[in-house]
Amino acid sequence: MSDKKPEEMLDSIFDRALSGKHILNDNHVLSSEYIPEKLPFREKQIVSVGQTLAPLLKGMKCSNLLLYGKTGTGKTVVARYVIDRLAQKAHSNNMKIRVAYSNARVSRTSYRVLTDLANSVDLSIPFTGLSIGEVLQRIVNKISQDGYFVVFVLDEIDYLVKTHSDNLLYELTRSSDRLSPGFLCLVGISNDLQFKDYLDPRVLSSLSEEELVFPPYTAEEIRSILLQRAEMAFTGGITPTAAINLCAALAGSEHGDARRAVDLLRISAEVAEREGAEQLEEKHVRIAVQKIERDRVNDALSSLPLQAKVVLLSILSCGDDDSSCSTGTVFEKYHNLCQKIGIEVLTQRRVSGLLSELDLLGLTSSSVVSSGRYGRTKKIHSSIPIQLVREIFSEDPVLTPIL
Repeated sequence: MSDKKPEEMLDSIFDRALSGKHILNDNHVLSSEYIPEKLPFREKQIVSVGQTLAPLLKGMKCSNLLLYGKTGTGKTVVARYVIDRLAQKAHSNNMKIRVAYSNARVSRTSYRVLTDLANSVDLSIPFTGLSIGEVLQRIVNKISQDGYFVVFVLDEIDYLVKTHSDNLLYELTRSSDRLSPGFLCLVGISNDLQFKDYLDPRVLSSLSEEELVFPPYTAEEIRSILLQRAEMAFTGGITPTAAINLCAALAGSEHGDARRAVDLLRISAEVAEREGAEQLEEKHVRIAVQKIERDRVNDALSSLPLQAKVVLLSILSCGDDDSSCSTGTVFEKYHNLCQKIGIEVLTQRRVSGLLSELDLLGLTSSSVVSSGRYGRTKKIHSSIPIQLVREIFSEDPVLTPIL
C-alpha cells in the first residue's frame, strides 16, 4: 500500500497525463461510435443497402430490409454509414427524409425504442404515462402531418422480439401501411440468423422484403481494419504491429468479430498508458483480454433487474457449477426463492422470457436433450461460477436471505 495521500497519487496521475509521452493520440477512432470515412471489405453491402433506400430520394417508397450476421461483422456501422449519407443528401436537396437509429438492447423497452423514433421527427414524448398504442399513433400523425419519409434502423431487433414478443414490429409495419402522405421504412439488424423463426408470418412478410447477410471478417481483414484505425489513433502514426497481429488473431478465432478487435486494441492501449509504457506490447493485449471478460460479466450481473437475478439464482441452486436443470425445475425453484424473499412470482411465460434474456447476455447456455419416451427437454446451465454470482449479488440486500 502506498504511503502517499490520495491527492498526491491523483496529482502524480494527472501530471503524467499532462507531461508524459502518450501512446494514443485519438482514442475516439477506436470507439464503437466512430464511423470511418471508408469501410474496407464492406463495399458490396454498402451498395446493397444504398440501392434499397435510394427510391426515397425520388419521393418513392422503398422496401423494408433485414441485415443478418454475427456480432462484429459490420452490420451496424454499414447501416449508420448509409443513413448518415442519405440524411446529408436529403438535407442538401431540401427533402423531407429523416433517419432514426435505436439499439433495442440499450433501449430495453418498446417505449424507449419508440421515443428514439419520435425524436427523429421532432416529436416530444413524455418519459412515462402513455400507452405504446398512443405513442405510436402520435408518431404516425406527426409523420403524416409533415409528409416525412423516415428510415428507422432497429439494431439488435432479435433482443426486442425474444424479450418482448414481435407486437411492436407488427404495429410498426401496420402503421407504415396507414401513412399517407409519408412513409416509414424499417431496417432491422440481427445477430441471430434464426431470428425469423420467432416472427409471426404477417410480420415476417412485411419486415423481410429484402435481406442481406454479412459474412464474418477474416483474420487478415481484421488486421487491415486495425492498421487503418491505428494509423489515426496512435501518436506519430506508429503502429504496434505485434499487438495488432495478436488482436486480429484473437478476434479472427471468434467468428471474425471486428468490433471486439477494435475494442481490444483500445483497451490494450489504455492499459499500456496507465502502466507508463512507451509502446503497446502483446502483454498489454493479454491483460486487456482478461479485463474485458471480467468487466463484461460484472456489468451484466450488476445491471440485471431483481427478477432476472432470482431466475439466475434458481438455475445455480440446481447444484454445482457444472449442473444443469430443466425449465420446469428452474420455475419450481424460482417460485420457492420468491416466496423466501417476499417478492411477486412471475408467470412461467415471463420467466421463460427472462431465461432468454440471460442466454442472450451469455450468462447462461441451454441445449435440448432427448428424454426417451418422455420427449425432448430443454436443459439450462449457468455460464458464470456460483461464487462470482454470490459475490456480486451480495450487494443487493433483498437477495441476502437466498445467497
